[in-house]
Amino acid sequence: MYNFIYPAILTPEEEGGFTVRFVDLPEAITQGEDIEDALGEAADCLEEAIANRIVMGLAVPKPSQSKKGYYPVLLPAQMAAKAALFVAIREAKISNMELARRLRCDEKEVRRLLDPRHTSKLQRIESALAVVGQKLVIGLQAAV
Repeated sequence: MYNFIYPAILTPEEEGGFTVRFVDLPEAITQGEDIEDALGEAADCLEEAIANRIVMGLAVPKPSQSKKGYYPVLLPAQMAAKAALFVAIREAKISNMELARRLRCDEKEVRRLLDPRHTSKLQRIESALAVVGQKLVIGLQAAV
């Protein structure tokens, strides 16, 4: 099960501010002036890193367990749903054409469902997940 909450490490810099790195995404590096700013930048950086992996057809890693000193950074809901579909398709080892056939739709619709910049209806993503034997689970967590 993927939860799309990725642990980040914040490192204080000598000149001030923090550098943010993700345990599971070595390419995702950003910075912020203070912890709040760094975590805001981290959320944007995480979204871009996952979007890039989807566009490039690269694996989306399963998030590591958060440890003491790590900061959990959540992938925004729309991107998490698209990433879940991307992961499910890869795990099922099917093509976009095969998913389109199972959904009885044009392959262009599948491409749009996977396009990080295209807003997709959650119901359609859920339908696509269902035909590959997966289910989208949404949770609730208190804001920090």
